Amino acid sequence: MISCAVKEQQTSVVMRSNTPFRACHSPYRASMAGNAISLRFCNSWRMPVSTSALQQMAIYLGIVSGGGCAVMYYLMQQNFAKSEYYKLAIEELNKNDTALEALGAPPLHIRNIKLTDRNNRVDGISARIKIPVCGSKSAGYLHTYSVRDGIQKRWFLQEAVLQLLDGQQVSVYPLTKDKD
Repeated sequence: MISCAVKEQQTSVVMRSNTPFRACHSPYRASMAGNAISLRFCNSWRMPVSTSALQQMAIYLGIVSGGGCAVMYYLMQQNFAKSEYYKLAIEELNKNDTALEALGAPPLHIRNIKLTDRNNRVDGISARIKIPVCGSKSAGYLHTYSVRDGIQKRWFLQEAVLQLLDGQQVSVYPLTKDKD
């Protein structure tokens, strides 16, 4: 039989048992009267683990979870770089001599895309991404738009425009000729 009585700051639990009760590290104080055990909440209870150990554990877990997030972010960027719509845009940029000359390529450096950028949107039908690129003269972003053919399950590049940081824009795909 277990009965509980709640008083102002004290909780009592009385248990009838024939087995001896051992006190352990708990917030309750035990007292025995015959074969009844009375547990009372102890206000001076201390945790069995020190505060510095808990701080070290929190720091360690913070570092591990932060590192895990960084690795996941990097792997997601690499998945974008392996995608067909990304590769099609880079191929067209490498074919366009005007864009390469404006960047000062070779060497052409392609950076990882920012996953938090609102210009990067991909769904099952279309992909609009902004790829950071730089050369020896200038740097900028390759804005691309691709659509996916539902029958062939392939991506087709619709538009690619190189926007340099100085404001100049170069049409990469489709090539548009200026009318004289």
